Amino acid sequence: MNKPLIDYTHIHFSLSAASLSQLPPDRGAEVAFVGRSNAGKSSALNAITTHKQLARSSKTPGRTQLINIFCLNDACRLVDLPGYGYAKVSRQVKTDWEALLQSYLLERQCLRGLVLLMDCRHPLKETDNQMIIWSHQSNVPLHILLTKADKLSFGTAKSALLAVQREIARYNASVQLFSATHGTGLEAARSQLDQWFAQKQCQHKD
Repeated sequence: MNKPLIDYTHIHFSLSAASLSQLPPDRGAEVAFVGRSNAGKSSALNAITTHKQLARSSKTPGRTQLINIFCLNDACRLVDLPGYGYAKVSRQVKTDWEALLQSYLLERQCLRGLVLLMDCRHPLKETDNQMIIWSHQSNVPLHILLTKADKLSFGTAKSALLAVQREIARYNASVQLFSATHGTGLEAARSQLDQWFAQKQCQHKD
């Protein structure tokens, strides 16, 4: 097995930002994670990095209202974007979240890829489709994690995967099954991150 480009266990929280102006300088490389508030985004980040409390899960979906930055090394970062589509918050707050997400996707030059998380039992909601369109308009490569794959039988999960593949065929996007609980798809997800980070040669120097 090839050695991973990045040691994803070597990660630490850097900062939380309420606006693009509060983000680190727009250089190096970032891969951002985004999804509906109940899609398992925090669990996926924790599983990929093997840090149980890196991204904090909440019993109340939608608590992540800021852009959270995690540094892998001096050049590479993982970004936890605000969840959308589920939280019981005001219309104004939802509007602000949407504007922040769209601005980040359109303006952040160091963004190398976007990981979109969707519950495999309920994929391609309206807000998910909007995120796919924004990614396409921003020319940002997209990789979809169909989370909670352990909740479905193998056949049903495979059917969900094929259905999403058909829907995104016209975009610069890929998709896989994923389960943070069972570790399904972990290596494939890390491999995709490696491909994006390789564009900036983010590997650690021995």
